[in-house]
Amino acid sequence: MSRPILEVIALGADDAVAAQAGGADRLELVTDMAADGLTPARETFAAVREAVDLPVRVMLRASDGFAAGDPATLDALCERAGALRAEGADEFVLGFLDDAGGPDLPAVHALLGVVDGSRWTFHRAIDRAADREALRKALAEQPGLDTYLTAGAGGGVDAGLDVLIDEAARAAAGEPGYAPCIMAGGGLRLDHVPRLRTAGVDAFHIGGAARPGGWDAPVDAGTVARWRTALDASPVTSDVRNLTTGA
Repeated sequence: MSRPILEVIALGADDAVAAQAGGADRLELVTDMAADGLTPARETFAAVREAVDLPVRVMLRASDGFAAGDPATLDALCERAGALRAEGADEFVLGFLDDAGGPDLPAVHALLGVVDGSRWTFHRAIDRAADREALRKALAEQPGLDTYLTAGAGGGVDAGLDVLIDEAARAAAGEPGYAPCIMAGGGLRLDHVPRLRTAGVDAFHIGGAARPGGWDAPVDAGTVARWRTALDASPVTSDVRNLTTGA
């Protein structure tokens, strides 16, 4: 079995270098974490791409929250996505909800039309959806969708751990809408890892946890390495029945 995926948030090339040195498998490239991560500049992507050879998933998001914004905002975001695609970006992170808490399919389709079949993650908008299962089914046929970044609940992994374990079981059972990889992230801690690994979750996302000095400090390679070691050492089993009952 391949090792679990460790994705680290990077704000620039220095973060990318440190994450790679610590053993990260992939980067999520964003700017402005005060707004929970927005679309970075084309130049930032180019610098990161020059600095490391890790896969880089680029955030497509114009403002805090999970709404795509008005038509002009969405048009501007599509323009930025096109520029990033022209620069060589071929993996993305996006996700929008409509006023009813369902997936904003027109906004998703608009961006997918620009990024031209790239692989992408639907981010933690799923944790604010009115109906997680309905959202998954609505997105099941979208081209390129291979990952859900999720804490299982809006309050983070502490609140959503049982949901993540249940969804891992449903994915293992091949239920419709559960084919994309579950990437656990959002308040994720090292002590969550053994239970998630045992449940079959094999992708993990860290942001602040990779920065002991906070968001004003860079990614720390040693901290990423500790996560790498913990993920690789955690037990894995296909039997999730005891976990879903809390036994």
